[in-house]
Amino acid sequence: MSGDVRAIDAVVNIWTPEALACRPGWGPGFFVGKMKVDEALMRGLSLQELIDRMDAAGIERGFLIAHKSGRPGLPGCYHLPYGLVARAVERYPDRFHGLAGVDPFEGMKGVRALESAVRNEGFIGAHCYPHWFDLEPDQARYYPFYAKCVELGVPYQMQVGQSMIYAPEHLTRSVARPILLDAIACDFPELKLIGIHIGIPWHDEMIAMAWKHPNIYIGSDAHRPKYWPESFIRFINSWGQDKVIFGTDFPVIDFQRAMSDIDAMGLKPEVRRKFLRENALRVYGLAA
Repeated sequence: MSGDVRAIDAVVNIWTPEALACRPGWGPGFFVGKMKVDEALMRGLSLQELIDRMDAAGIERGFLIAHKSGRPGLPGCYHLPYGLVARAVERYPDRFHGLAGVDPFEGMKGVRALESAVRNEGFIGAHCYPHWFDLEPDQARYYPFYAKCVELGVPYQMQVGQSMIYAPEHLTRSVARPILLDAIACDFPELKLIGIHIGIPWHDEMIAMAWKHPNIYIGSDAHRPKYWPESFIRFINSWGQDKVIFGTDFPVIDFQRAMSDIDAMGLKPEVRRKFLRENALRVYGLAA
């Protein structure tokens, strides 16, 4: 069934050797050891090789993250230059879109950089991993970024649920329980908020937030579909069919493996189409 809907993957890590060179040298321990990523991938992929993998899985487009993690000088910190993602999008505009990483400690400098990325470089939204900053997403330092996203009319995507141990020296607290999106959505009812990583182990809390707030959505990335909680699958296949967006967090989850698992779920055809494609187009305001 994979070929009948050209999927859109809303969470993809750019994995070129140039991008990997910006990472803080985690080595294969997390990706290969914990997440079971093919060790050969740690050498990187060209953009064309990434597209080839997307094509094999029936994925039309990927949202590439210009990742920001941690404050400069702290273990594990790296800020991927926006320009690296912007060049990938410029080269393959029909295959990639860019998401601008947020560091809440950059203040107005970061807000202006986000605005420039959207207005001048074609980025379609913001992205944040709150655990890397040890700062809950309802704290004041984030609010200028939320306000700017409302002004620009772009969604804000953030990791919710538990954080991971990336290496012994990279311990991060799980600061982004889904319930914290409640206050943000109340303060910014015009802001499209996407809680990625499903919210596990508080996935039912994430479902409750998506049910309560018209402007809250769930990203399905970073956990293999075969092991998704039953309540989450039921939500996708029924009353939450307009509220969940497909993602992999590639290479954390392989494109083909994700699509094969979803094929085996037996989602209703109209639900599957919304989940894999139409919800992302609608929420991010993209042309079909």
